[in-house]
Amino acid sequence: MTDQEHEATGIKRLALLGFGWIFFGLGVLGVFLPVLPTTPFMLLALWCFARSSRRFHHWLFNHRVFGPPLQRWERHKIIPLSAKIVAVSAMSISMIYVSFFTQAPPIAVASMGVVCLIGAGYILSRPHRLPDGTRP
Repeated sequence: MTDQEHEATGIKRLALLGFGWIFFGLGVLGVFLPVLPTTPFMLLALWCFARSSRRFHHWLFNHRVFGPPLQRWERHKIIPLSAKIVAVSAMSISMIYVSFFTQAPPIAVASMGVVCLIGAGYILSRPHRLPDGTRP
């Protein structure tokens, strides 16, 4: 590996570490702000830490508060029913708001609708129970 390649790898690692902490901070804010999701930001933080710091990845993955949902996602791709309801409701409310209370161009509303439908379809296609049928 050349010095330039080694330096680029170090910069990439530092950037991922920084993004990991930014996503972690946004996830913590999501605990207190109902419109900001927690778990997606924690998943992004975990992904960044997995590529930049084994120590922080291990810490977040085994965190007493944030760890269990991350572990359920990694092992079973579970999205809790309450999170599904909140996510799909927020998308629906956003679509209603943009459609009726803004001057958004029809193509923007249609594009938003397509993105929301794809997102809702993905969220609703994930299980919300553990394989043994119990709730997480």
